[in-house]
Amino acid sequence: MEAQTQPAFTKAQVKPMHPRDLFDRLFAAYGPQHWWPAKTRFEVCVGAILTQNTAWSNVEKAIANLRREKLLTLKALAAADKRELARCIQPAGYFNQKAGYLKNFCRHVVGEHGTLAAFFRPPLPVLRRELLAVKGIGPETADSILLYAAGKPSFVIDAYTQRIVHRLGLSEEESYAGLKQFFESRLPVDERRFNEFHALFVEHAKRVCLKAAPWCGECCLAKECRKIGV
Repeated sequence: MEAQTQPAFTKAQVKPMHPRDLFDRLFAAYGPQHWWPAKTRFEVCVGAILTQNTAWSNVEKAIANLRREKLLTLKALAAADKRELARCIQPAGYFNQKAGYLKNFCRHVVGEHGTLAAFFRPPLPVLRRELLAVKGIGPETADSILLYAAGKPSFVIDAYTQRIVHRLGLSEEESYAGLKQFFESRLPVDERRFNEFHALFVEHAKRVCLKAAPWCGECCLAKECRKIGV
């Protein structure tokens, strides 16, 4: 099936959807996603760091290597030789850099809190500031850890979310912080809803709202989209 080639709609033609309505439409189309794709809370943290600038399939290979070498624990990664660690996570790309980021995170948690459970104990704003202070942890990585590992209601903004928001004309915000505030100020503070919403964005972007050639004829949001075929 070919991607749609209709001209983009103008802003005057389409009224932006409310995030609540967008969630309902995506949920009706795709159902519950049961996401994040990792087995434990610690694996979520590792995966969130490793998935920067790479596909999840590559992260899975790196995590499998860490598990095989018995390095997939907080203390093992904190103490691991950086070269050995880089070799294990090579499938995830930028492996030397990410090896340093993993060790930074694990050493911080072990040194300051002892356990992951203790690390996750502070309230969301405090924990988010602490995460962002760790070298290698940016806003998207921090929010992914907060939402999917710590179970705290912190909305995640990624490239898929930005693509869909831009095409639908939901918000004029361009910055990560601005888009995060846009969603969090318009939705009930609910960890499960934020979890599901982000997963639905990912599913829609991968299945229909593709970057180069969107399948607009298959899109459940086509009537509300301002950039059909773009």
